Amino acid sequence: MPVFQSFPTLFSTAISNKQPNRVIMKGIHSIFLACFLALAFACFLASAFDPSPLQDFCVAINDPKDAVFVNGKFCKDPKLAVADDFFFSGLNKPGNTYNRVGSNVTTVNVDQIPGLNTLGISLVRIDYAPYGENPPHTHPRGTEILVVVQGTLYVGFVTSNPENRLITKILYPGDVFVFPIGLIHFQYNVGNTPAVAFAGLSSQNAGVITIANAVFGSNPPINPDVLTKAFQLDKNVVTHLQSIF
Repeated sequence: MPVFQSFPTLFSTAISNKQPNRVIMKGIHSIFLACFLALAFACFLASAFDPSPLQDFCVAINDPKDAVFVNGKFCKDPKLAVADDFFFSGLNKPGNTYNRVGSNVTTVNVDQIPGLNTLGISLVRIDYAPYGENPPHTHPRGTEILVVVQGTLYVGFVTSNPENRLITKILYPGDVFVFPIGLIHFQYNVGNTPAVAFAGLSSQNAGVITIANAVFGSNPPINPDVLTKAFQLDKNVVTHLQSIF
């Protein structure tokens, strides 16, 4: 760059000709300014990244006339917004836990509160029957922070490969636990009475992948040979699991 190349010449010329110090300082200031601008530009490039996905995928299309979806939801004219766009009622009501896993998740995301669109946050209520669980699952687009308000929960998550370390904790009313984005996690009610927890998620639509349902209940089914080798199970066990999911 010219400012860096000319500095030695400027310095030697200033010394030999006994030019005033302000000439040298002007050259130094020019260099510092160039460095600052280069650093600012680099920071700008480093902070320029693709927006986080708000759905499972968003396939590009060449003709915008055929476009149907956006990354998230279309926005209402702000002048037309009303209070009900930011409101939901019903989280005081227990969910129905009469199912195979003994839990129920009541979701409050952008589908329930349109005003959450682009705000990067949502909420759930989780009800647990005695010894019920919210089975191992992941949220591909959000970190979860959970607070227990009733009962006792055994919770945990598993770190990524190759460590696969299990991190667990017993939670009581008032306790808070965080499940990092994308990691497999769970909650299990260790008590003989119902339990209740609320959780916030760092996405308007964090998504959920329940591991057993996704692996053994996919549509169409995954080839049993794949799952037999992956889980080191008898093929009959795999086909049985696929039949119940």
